[in-house]
Parts: sequence; C-alpha cells; structure tokens
Amino acid sequence: MNERHALAVTFDDGTSFTLPAEYLRVESPSAEVQGHMPEEKITIPGKRAVRIAQVEPVGNYAVRLIFDDGHGTGLYTWPLLYSYGLEQEEKFGAYLKALEAQGLSRG
Repeated sequence: MNERHALAVTFDDGTSFTLPAEYLRVESPSAEVQGHMPEEKITIPGKRAVRIAQVEPVGNYAVRLIFDDGHGTGLYTWPLLYSYGLEQEEKFGAYLKALEAQGLSRG
C-alpha cells in the first residue's frame, strides 16, 4: 500500500496546493464529520499520523479519499479541494483551537 502524508493538487489556473492527510481527514466533507448543519460539525482528535491509503476518482468532478483509519465516505470535489487549499491556514488553525477548547489532542 502506498500511503501518503499529503495530497498534491494542481488546478487549471496553475494554482497548486499540498494538503496534509490530517487536514483532509478532520475536514472530511462526510456527514459523519460535518453533520447536516454547521453546528453539528465534529472535532476529530488523534489524527496527526493518519495517512491517505487510496485515492479513487469519482467521474471528472471529485475524488474519494480512503484513509488508513478506515474513513472513506466523503467526496472531495475539485472546488472543495481548491477552497481547502485557499483556507488551509484558517481552517487548520480553527481545528487546533477546537481541540484545545475541548481538551483533545492531535494524537
């Protein structure tokens, strides 16, 4: 198995991002993580060492990431990955603050 620490993506406009596996896992677009409303979002602890085990294309519009912890229900569309790249510092910083506020650890 070729596990990855990060996903590198390059877009048609030339913009590229390297998105860490931990960040993609804790921001998974799945209902399991995001809930069905913003206030239902779950803070997932202990994912510092998570890796991407598999990347599966979904048509031409998304990829499904399968993580080595077994999670694989979120579809990462290209616009979502683009926004995750643009907002990486802000989103990951908010995640770290949420962990701290809840007394949780990255693991």
